[in-house]
Amino acid sequence: MSFVPREKHSISRKDISINSLKVLYRLNKFGYASYLVGGSVRDLLLGKKPKDFDISTNATPEQVRNLFHNCRLVGRRFRLAHVMFGVEIIEVSTFRKQHIKSLKVNQNVSKKTKHGILLRDNIFGSIQEDAQRRDFTINSLYYCIADFTLHDYVNGRQDLKKGVIRLIGDPETRYREDPVRMLRAVRFSVKLSMIISDETAKPIPRLSMLLNKISSSRLFEESLKLFLTGYGYLTYLKLCEYQLFQRLFPLIPYHIALNSTTLIERTVVQALKNIDNRFQSGIYVNPEFLFAAMLWQPLLEQVKILTKKNNLSNYDAFLVSINNILKKQQSSLAIPKRIATLIREIWYLQLRLTRWKGKGAYKLINNSKLISAYDLLALRAEVENHQEISKITRW
Repeated sequence: MSFVPREKHSISRKDISINSLKVLYRLNKFGYASYLVGGSVRDLLLGKKPKDFDISTNATPEQVRNLFHNCRLVGRRFRLAHVMFGVEIIEVSTFRKQHIKSLKVNQNVSKKTKHGILLRDNIFGSIQEDAQRRDFTINSLYYCIADFTLHDYVNGRQDLKKGVIRLIGDPETRYREDPVRMLRAVRFSVKLSMIISDETAKPIPRLSMLLNKISSSRLFEESLKLFLTGYGYLTYLKLCEYQLFQRLFPLIPYHIALNSTTLIERTVVQALKNIDNRFQSGIYVNPEFLFAAMLWQPLLEQVKILTKKNNLSNYDAFLVSINNILKKQQSSLAIPKRIATLIREIWYLQLRLTRWKGKGAYKLINNSKLISAYDLLALRAEVENHQEISKITRW
């Protein structure tokens, strides 16, 4: 445990959002402890600009709500307070502590499955206990607004300097509590260019199947963070290394080898590289393009199977396959209906755009809502080295 005075760390209030400072100061004014915590502290120490600012306090969610008229309480698994300032949301959590088997509590407060997965985690405690409950050491650093000191209870600052991703506590127990931590370990290691410590990495391939116990809606949200934030290709390689990728995309063969020449792998790799390049150029990529591209080859494989076994026309097999592929993928990632509808449109248009006949096709390509369909067509031309499709996309 260490306390770093203001003059010995690099965090400055001028780099912290005004709204989060308002929340920190108001909590402190009314007698509550208030700390900036998690990724924002980590990023500030690394000289990066935080995406958002989270706050931790000894005030309960209800007490936080009583202090802010622009506050709402969210979550069942983790009860949190969201203080809203227009589009900016400051997330405020209450200090939590470890679960003790002998401790009898209401299941609405603390609950685990028989596999050890936490369904409720609302046992409140001290800041020291809260530090032990967080996932990685580098995310368990606290910036105190009262005296501007940095509090480190788990040697997170040391791991940050060494560039190490390390779980707090026993890795297997922590992964069983929340299997999504395996995805987060991979995401942080790629995003921050850090290594995963041996003890943190070792159980991941063996426990990867625990992701099947996580809700598909939560995994969908995680997939967007993994693949749509500028480092999707490197994340993909790391997910394959730890046998996690197939848990998210079971329709894509999990035995994907590096430098492979199969069409399905080239499509996945090139799609992710294209998305990364666009993100780095400041161009937003829609989620529907990601999933339409990733699942395009499995869709074609399904079409081949149906035309051969069921004697269907290619068009009918295509329509049936779209439903089958989306249904199977939904079991892993709960793609929202709105996005699933757009994926269907992108796939339908692959048939229409390849039947290019002048002005009509031009109107489709020029429709801003269907740009993703053109992007997939261009990807196919690139990956398949298809001369006719290349000619159409150039036109």
